[in-house]
Amino acid sequence: MNSVKNKHVVITGGGTGVGKALAEAFALAGAKVTITGRTEQRLQDLAKTLPNTIALSADVTDRASLERMLELARATHGAIDIAIANAGVVNSAPFSKITQAQWQQTLDVNLGGTFQLFQATLAEMQNSGWGRLIAIASNAGLKGYRYVGDYCAAKHAVLGLVRSLALETAKQGITVNALCPGFIETAMLERSIENIMQKTSMDVAQARAALNRDNPTGRFIQPEEVAQSAIFLCSAGAASINGQSIAINGGEA
Repeated sequence: MNSVKNKHVVITGGGTGVGKALAEAFALAGAKVTITGRTEQRLQDLAKTLPNTIALSADVTDRASLERMLELARATHGAIDIAIANAGVVNSAPFSKITQAQWQQTLDVNLGGTFQLFQATLAEMQNSGWGRLIAIASNAGLKGYRYVGDYCAAKHAVLGLVRSLALETAKQGITVNALCPGFIETAMLERSIENIMQKTSMDVAQARAALNRDNPTGRFIQPEEVAQSAIFLCSAGAASINGQSIAINGGEA
């Protein structure tokens, strides 16, 4: 039996990259999909290509904005069964040059956005006795990387939140997990490559190799791999996978 068929899944940061792959995977598996983000036209364009999918704009750092979006989503698709906190932002700077504004934005989007979505959808999952809360974290939540201290701090904190909440919901039919991919072949990766090229003498091939050197498979993670891992976490076979930080990184240490 398809474990996500007719389940209502909300995906933040749902317009591009991993969010797009998540929307496509869940829609094609028969779920009722709500994608949300701040770029409404991009969301609408994607929703038109997928079955049983709606696009609603929201800012995950603004609880009132998020709540308005969720009410509209429930009006169309019913109670929310699966919430995937995918919205994220990363900026590169040496620790000494991280501004207060950059620090706060990174925490607000990556950590705060996860907190806001999970808290706003938890009660209905408790009422139904089934739910899946999934954070799209990062390998930067499992280890440190140079020049992204704020991002690493936020993603490490997301894993702490996941582990704590998983204990609270363990007997309620709800699991809480984090997926921790390495460098993913997305527009965000391309921006990182451009940033490396601007700050060094590397060309495109060298910059890509620098980012990929620690992955034993010798390739970047594909968005679809993250999406299929999320689908698995919603299956009956994953019912006892709870409070985990699942690395999708090719074996990177």
